[in-house]
Amino acid sequence: MLSLPPLALYVHIPWCVRKCPYCDFNSHGQKGELPQREYVAALLADLDQDLPLVWGRPVTSIFFGGGTPSLFSADSIAAFLEGAAARLRLRPGLEVTLETNPGTVEHDRFDAYARAGVNRLSFGIQSFDDGCLQRLGRIHDSAQARRAVQLAQDAGFSNINLDLMYALPQQDTAMALHDLEQAIALAPAHISHYQLTLEPNTVFAARPPAGLPEDDDAWDMQEGCQAALAAHGYQHYEVSAYARDGFQCQHNLNYWRFGDYLGIGAGAHGKITLPAQEAILRRWKLKHPQAYMDAAHGPARIGGDEHLTLSQRPFDYMLNALRLHAGFSLGDFEARTGLSRDLIAGKLDELVAKGLLAVQADHVAPTALGRRFLNDVMGVFLD
Repeated sequence: MLSLPPLALYVHIPWCVRKCPYCDFNSHGQKGELPQREYVAALLADLDQDLPLVWGRPVTSIFFGGGTPSLFSADSIAAFLEGAAARLRLRPGLEVTLETNPGTVEHDRFDAYARAGVNRLSFGIQSFDDGCLQRLGRIHDSAQARRAVQLAQDAGFSNINLDLMYALPQQDTAMALHDLEQAIALAPAHISHYQLTLEPNTVFAARPPAGLPEDDDAWDMQEGCQAALAAHGYQHYEVSAYARDGFQCQHNLNYWRFGDYLGIGAGAHGKITLPAQEAILRRWKLKHPQAYMDAAHGPARIGGDEHLTLSQRPFDYMLNALRLHAGFSLGDFEARTGLSRDLIAGKLDELVAKGLLAVQADHVAPTALGRRFLNDVMGVFLD
């Protein structure tokens, strides 16, 4: 039997000043003044359309992603949050994250974002090396990055994430460690540290930059940076996520635990459990911002619906849960997929025998070796 997991809300704001050459998200370069009022109205109409799927369920977190959501004014963010509060049961004190880039935010707005209800900021820093930033196509420099974070802290934000990449063009291990040292010096509560990858349908995939590190060099960077983060008290709780105690990203934890989330906005994806129908629905919205806003009626904004088949659910669950160092319980697997643990018992035994998973009573977690070869572990659960 399927059980209802926690519910989160993801809000996609698809505009940025300029699309980065490595970015494969649904983002669009800004051309002229942004249609903030029109887009907020479309977001709330989108939310109205999806409300029957989640009547009465409390929302545990909200995440504004992009694009660059900080291109929207605090008033626009507040207008959406007020509309959402009138439609949904928002848990008191819930985590509300806003993604921002140092080169775009108007820094005198941090106080206003806090008054609007934002209590967590996620800065897309990527590097503190100006040469690396230029090669990545970023629009900010290292001084702007440091200044933006410090201004946010001055405005009272204590729950701050910094996104940082490694294995950048022409970067070596010493440079990667120096980047990390500068990030740690700013004392963020959370650091997302991940390797640059060449994703399909990006500029870098079509024209790879010169000087990309070899795989062995990238691994050295990863190991060195993981050791430095641990030495400074950051807990490595997910593949690319490190946090001070008590500051794990609640919104992302809900994803990784196979929780539910409404996806609102152009190109947004959602996942909703429907116990009465023994179904798990994945829904996504039209990708192009103008087409999304032009949709006269709510259903026209839906880009597609898919019900996860029984055979798809184990892989979908593992794709998320095995990213967590803590792993998952077999009881949770059964509650959130509606499947018996017996269905995956043979695969678990196979992975335990190879030293890739550890199973103790009801609990399953990847080993250190399993975390290194995580894609192979997840692949075992493909239909």
